Amino acid sequence: MDLDMAQVRAFVHTADELHFGRAASTLAISQQALSKRIARLETLLGAELFERGPRGVRLTEAGQRFLPPARQTLTAADAAVAAAIGKHRPLRVDVWGHLYAPMRTMAQLTEPTVDLVLGHGRDLPSVTAALLNGEIDAAFGRVHPPLPAGLTHRLVRLEPVDAILAANHPLAAEPSLSPFQLSDTALWTPGPLHRLDFLHQFADGFGIRDTVASVNLGLTHFLDEVAASPDRFSLLPADVPLPAIPNLRSIPLTNPTPLYAWSLLWRTGDPHPGLTTLTAACATQAARNRWLVHNPPHDWLPGDVTGEQA
Repeated sequence: MDLDMAQVRAFVHTADELHFGRAASTLAISQQALSKRIARLETLLGAELFERGPRGVRLTEAGQRFLPPARQTLTAADAAVAAAIGKHRPLRVDVWGHLYAPMRTMAQLTEPTVDLVLGHGRDLPSVTAALLNGEIDAAFGRVHPPLPAGLTHRLVRLEPVDAILAANHPLAAEPSLSPFQLSDTALWTPGPLHRLDFLHQFADGFGIRDTVASVNLGLTHFLDEVAASPDRFSLLPADVPLPAIPNLRSIPLTNPTPLYAWSLLWRTGDPHPGLTTLTAACATQAARNRWLVHNPPHDWLPGDVTGEQA
């Protein structure tokens, strides 16, 4: 059985959109042409791939089984074409979690061995969609389940987290703090808590009952707000460079030390050679800098840190 790549591409885009009109627009073809390609593919496979009904379009069981290898087939076909014509394309990598400055780690991983183009994703859902659509090759940030099928992630770095307080906060003079000491003060968050998985789990894990949501207008604006609020605190990975803001204190957290988990995420089966170079760089830097050292009696991790380690 020989697959037609145009038909496979039509299927994958429609599976991503679950809407024939949007998928056709993405492929720059008519909706009628898209429907014909999918119908021919279904005839070739002898199975319906989509259910079309009053509530919209959804994948059948056969379609769900076909989707992951179909993605891999398209990726391999695109790589074969690029190799045949001698086309070199840099590795496209998005980062997210910008308040925590993911570029710090990417700079150490990629200089000077990886030819890549860095982009900015909004959040984990937008990044996973870009990966599955083939818009990017990899991404770097905090990963938490559930992840869509067809993606792989590797734990790269476990970074200690500090408490950030105003200088006139009652705990600001302490040389270090236990997270439990923060239970009677408010957690200041750069957005709604339910969208910030790490901070949400920290609040639940250490009995932080009071939270105040801000708007993410960048690190300096956020820390200005923290410095002006003696009854609140926030968290930042320990190595994030702090802007020069008066009346701001950064205090290490101990007993236990919370660790922020950074991961590399990519599409399973992506043959881009830059991925091999980048994952090797992850392993080298993690070993050199002891990024994955974890002492369970003294450190705290949210309960969803999973995946292949570097």
